[in-house]
Amino acid sequence: MKPETFQLREMMLSDYEAVLGLMRRTPGVSVRDADSEAAIARFLERNPNLSFVAEQDERLVGCLMAGHDGRRGALYHLAVAADCRRRGIASALVARCLAALEGLGIHKTHVDVFRNNADGNAFWAAAGWTRRDDVHRFSMICGGGSNA
Repeated sequence: MKPETFQLREMMLSDYEAVLGLMRRTPGVSVRDADSEAAIARFLERNPNLSFVAEQDERLVGCLMAGHDGRRGALYHLAVAADCRRRGIASALVARCLAALEGLGIHKTHVDVFRNNADGNAFWAAAGWTRRDDVHRFSMICGGGSNA
């Protein structure tokens, strides 16, 4: 696939099954209970025009979801089909999400990457993102299961 042969468009809830399948096939991307169709519907409604998919020949080959809290942006679930990597899709998705966030006045964005996700960590570092060693992330599950 050449970079000019894929198209980016806004992610719709109708993309849910294809996006979920892509996430499940992507090493280093975790699918949790919080990725249910209802939860993704709430996320897309709360963060309109910020999440995108890449398509080639009517096949969904990439996805990236973005949201914000009014001050900072956050990126979630960057995934590109294994046979379509190293073609500029991930970079194009990131650029589109960052531009959409900037359009809302959000100038700083974070992404969480599992420490054991070598490909993911290499991608973000090569793209110029700064790894933070000065903060720790703490999580709490209130209700729901251990896979929330």
